Amino acid sequence: MSDKQDGVIPTTEPALAIDEEAPGPPIFVPDSGDNGEGGKLKMIVQLVKKSLGVKDIAAMRLSLPASLLEPLPNLEYWHYLDRPDLFAAINDSDDPFERMLAVVRFTFTKDLKFVHGKVCKPYNSVLGEHFRSHWDVPPVRYSSDPTQPPIYGTHTTDTHSAPASTTTLPSETFSIKSGHSEHSTKSTRSGLSLVSKTKPSPSTAPTSAPTSAPTSPQRTSPADLVGHMSNLSLVPGGSDNNTIRVVFITEQVSHHPPISAYYATCPARSVEMTGIDQISAKVSGTTLRVSPGSYNKGIYINITGGPGEGESYHVTHPVANVNGILRGSFYITVADSTIITCSGGKGKECYRAVIEYKEESWLGKAHFLVEGVIHTYDEDSTEHEEWTKVKHVPRSRVVAVFDGCWRNHIRWRRTTSGSSVSLSSVSESHTLVDLSKLQVIPKVVRPLHKQLPNESRKLWENVTTGLLCKEYGDATKHKLAIEQRQRDEASERKRKGEMFIPNYFETDISSGAPVLTAEGRRAVEEELQECSSEAS
Repeated sequence: MSDKQDGVIPTTEPALAIDEEAPGPPIFVPDSGDNGEGGKLKMIVQLVKKSLGVKDIAAMRLSLPASLLEPLPNLEYWHYLDRPDLFAAINDSDDPFERMLAVVRFTFTKDLKFVHGKVCKPYNSVLGEHFRSHWDVPPVRYSSDPTQPPIYGTHTTDTHSAPASTTTLPSETFSIKSGHSEHSTKSTRSGLSLVSKTKPSPSTAPTSAPTSAPTSPQRTSPADLVGHMSNLSLVPGGSDNNTIRVVFITEQVSHHPPISAYYATCPARSVEMTGIDQISAKVSGTTLRVSPGSYNKGIYINITGGPGEGESYHVTHPVANVNGILRGSFYITVADSTIITCSGGKGKECYRAVIEYKEESWLGKAHFLVEGVIHTYDEDSTEHEEWTKVKHVPRSRVVAVFDGCWRNHIRWRRTTSGSSVSLSSVSESHTLVDLSKLQVIPKVVRPLHKQLPNESRKLWENVTTGLLCKEYGDATKHKLAIEQRQRDEASERKRKGEMFIPNYFETDISSGAPVLTAEGRRAVEEELQECSSEAS
């Protein structure tokens, strides 16, 4: 779930411009002038104090200094494709149970950045802003034992997987290599909202030395930085016959409330994904509680061909808590449940999964525990809709159980009629996924000169450059200009009696599964044809 809140401030003065569409008065945090960790913590504490009692922070006008932002657009950050290879693998098996198991595995890895990173704040999205990218990944492979997890082809510490032949950047911490080998490799900090702390491993170490020594952001010219940001997400060597392509596109379709629509597809595996991003956020004590907004009904995965043709998987979002606010040491815990429901299958049985995140204790260290079941259900009945926790599911319906730590190792096993719904016998269990061995796979993005003015990296180019150079005054100035332009455009539409019409998605998003327009389909097709060796 993403925070697509769009803060708007006209000047660096405390007085804020009137935004007639906003649901209430703005929450404003002035710049302390201290860009160190201490100064940032003071501003965060001010934000928390001003947010107490606010019913939904995500629906408010939130004005933050540029120095508190991470140099990355919001739309680029939220995509649920940290492991696109596992998204593509959903339709690999002929067995409907194994396809459900693959969706559960994808669900645990879609936000891998939370496992390996710290929490920060990307840019707010503006109305009409859009972002698109792709990944060229080697498809996962399988052992002869169907109970074993896939063998990953890239970005893993598993010695049985192929190493990623790339150059390490501290930005995504994951290895990426410029497509322009004649240029020097510039080492800068990217805008990832959660910066990985994973140590380099043999599979992520560079296979060749960079053409020049790394250069810090403070010593790099703005022109070099812009070029570098354009080169952040290249995969080595471009697309080839040993990789499959996953394409992603998203657009901010509403300002109040802040909402974005997204779509992803892997045509080679006949898998596609769509959904709405909108959140509701509230400060509770020293914790920020984030839940899905009313339009955010989860992730919709459709299989359009192959062994699972006709199947649809609905994946709901749990509740997330951002903790450690007053200490300035943020970490995320997850509560409630994620429900995965398969419908439209050709088999005799329909499968459903309940992933239950265990509540953390107020005292002691967080354990990040999770348990769950895969069970059958009757598609013509509604009784299963009440089964939102593991204990609700009748034992006779359960076909598999799993548990573990959602930041580390999760194991699973099949059950037999009348057996215990637990994993008390470790010898009978198998690895579902070991998140400690997986790393985020960087995306491929077209170079800035090929992007449209309202495409995320192009739109925020000057803000990104200012933040990377630590020129926070310049970054704030450009940020204010973008926000003022959005207000001006909104006022002009109101004067003319016009409504904003999204470019890439149909206007009606009430179902929670947005539909691409003709322009959206054209953009997806362009991204599928994009040459990775030319992208940057």
